[in-house]
Amino acid sequence: MLSFAARNALKPNVCRAFAASARQVRGIQTASLPPLPYAYDALEPHISGEIMKLHHQKHHQTYVNGLNAAEEAYSKTTSVKEQIALQAAIKFNGGGHINHSLFWKNLAPANEDGGKLVDGPLKQAIERDFGSVEALKKQFNATTAAIQGSGWGWLGFNTGNKKLEVVTTSNQDPLISHVPIIGVDIWEHAFYLQYKNVKPDYLNAIWNVINFKEAEKRLVEASK
Repeated sequence: MLSFAARNALKPNVCRAFAASARQVRGIQTASLPPLPYAYDALEPHISGEIMKLHHQKHHQTYVNGLNAAEEAYSKTTSVKEQIALQAAIKFNGGGHINHSLFWKNLAPANEDGGKLVDGPLKQAIERDFGSVEALKKQFNATTAAIQGSGWGWLGFNTGNKKLEVVTTSNQDPLISHVPIIGVDIWEHAFYLQYKNVKPDYLNAIWNVINFKEAEKRLVEASK
């Protein structure tokens, strides 16, 4: 489970992503690694099967394990000091679990839905808020590549002004200021084996496997 304060801080879409990959163990809601909706090599040549397997089985699993350990320790202590000390681990590992659970659904093979943006609510919103799809990609790539260290680039829906905006988060912080529509992992483990330190090449390539159909579903739901 996520602590009460952490759960309340998350947007509904983010909470659902977490809940979908959680289970009950000894009365405690624990996180579990969600299966990928495609084969590890299905995103090639844009993202290699080796990267996807390591990213999913090793990195995401590490966040799941870390979150469960922190939540179990939190549930067993009555010390406020210890609970406060555990918040950093819950935020980091919980954010990593939430972000990656969203990320896998953000992607699709290029011979299926990957990279295909048809006319509809999402495309219309992008053209309204950015001028064109290419303008969005250019702004998104530049903003995300500029992240110092590790983090995430997001296309988020601002529920206040009802607009799509490009934003970033550091480390594994989940996006809570906006509803996440598209998220891209810019940690080195997401691309280094294939693209080395050339972030722009990775960012240009990933648009070929972005699941715009899934992104549109998120936007439609967020716009209600």
